[in-house]
Amino acid sequence: MGKDRKDIGRIIRSHRPTLVSYVLSGGSLASAALSQLVTFAILARALGPAEFGLFVQISAVTAIAVQICGLGASDCLLRRVSRDPGSYPGLLGHNLLLIGLSGAALVAGGVAGMSSWARLGSGPSVDMPTLALLFLGNVVLVRLILLVETVFLGLGQIQAANRAVIGFAAARMVTAALACLLFKVSSLSDWALWQCGGNLLYALLGAIWLSPLGRPRLAILHEELRAGLLFASQFVGRAVRSNVDLLVIGLFTPIETVGSYGVARRIMDASYLAIDALNRLLYPRLARESRDGLHLALPTARRALLAAVALGVTTALTLFVLAPWLPALFGRDYRDLPFFLRCLCGTIILVGAWAAAVDLLGASGRQDARALILNSANLAGSVVIAVATWLAAPVGTFVALYVIEVAIVIAAWVVLLRLARKSRLQAAGPVEASPVPS
Repeated sequence: MGKDRKDIGRIIRSHRPTLVSYVLSGGSLASAALSQLVTFAILARALGPAEFGLFVQISAVTAIAVQICGLGASDCLLRRVSRDPGSYPGLLGHNLLLIGLSGAALVAGGVAGMSSWARLGSGPSVDMPTLALLFLGNVVLVRLILLVETVFLGLGQIQAANRAVIGFAAARMVTAALACLLFKVSSLSDWALWQCGGNLLYALLGAIWLSPLGRPRLAILHEELRAGLLFASQFVGRAVRSNVDLLVIGLFTPIETVGSYGVARRIMDASYLAIDALNRLLYPRLARESRDGLHLALPTARRALLAAVALGVTTALTLFVLAPWLPALFGRDYRDLPFFLRCLCGTIILVGAWAAAVDLLGASGRQDARALILNSANLAGSVVIAVATWLAAPVGTFVALYVIEVAIVIAAWVVLLRLARKSRLQAAGPVEASPVPS
């Protein structure tokens, strides 16, 4: 018995740094998710189901656009800086240039496209200045803010990265509280001005935090453009798949239903924090371990799979139990919220099941394989979700979501295991033939 206790204590001590890092990472994301939940609750009550439903639809488009902004340059910063901190100035300048160039195009295109789309729905109209503020604040400024966290993660400064995450969530919550509770903002046009201003102030604060690390060297690294585009394409596809239902459902259901469904979807997005906390610590480690071969990091990915699925099950059960009480927080007008959330909560388990596999593919430099899996699933999934939503919203939407997540789990692990086997054989080298006896 005493020996068993010593073994358990030794195991706990050996994993203590990892556990502490995860608790801190998870705590920061949990705080961010809680702040985001409070922010949504404040906005849902202040704007009402109709205007909040319109805000949800516009946010769905900006969620796609923010993944395009920067053209995936954050991946090379995280990957290369974690291996060589001296490359930071050039990679920071690469990111800033691509964010500026792509951001300008996205704001202009987003305003033009969304102004036409908004006229197709049955909800309230929105003017172009409001759209411009929403796209500037939720695309360009948010991408700059997210870059701060990426820099700190690449440099191994986990506490600073956690501070950036918590601070941004708290800033959004304070902005919403000041705007809606103190200054009685009740329209989307007024909220757009407040949100853009709050994000601008926090982006400037992030620039101050990064200033001691050195000035950026402004130049586009052409050799990283292809990898960045492959990386961005995966998240663009996922964002399209994750938000196409919000856009299509608004064409066939009342805008108030979009409000309830949008709240449920945003709660689900926030609930991925347990998986995200694990992944943000895992990615730099997988990049280091896979430097001499993808197969060397496979044991870590397998352990991460078990941890992620356990976290997903716990989170899903928690959401299922708490769902009936959420209308009291967001408002009684969101009466469909519990049903939507209970139908969606199981998807987090499936996300946890494929997250470690695709992270290892990306961290090892196999963005081509990762992009093929996620882009194929997202492209086909977007069509399936749109058709299912059109035919039988919202039940058809739920069925389509689960089918797609299961397909990603299977594809990700099949491809990863095959590539790991190939990597292992390459590391072993050619087998020398036995000498032929004379």
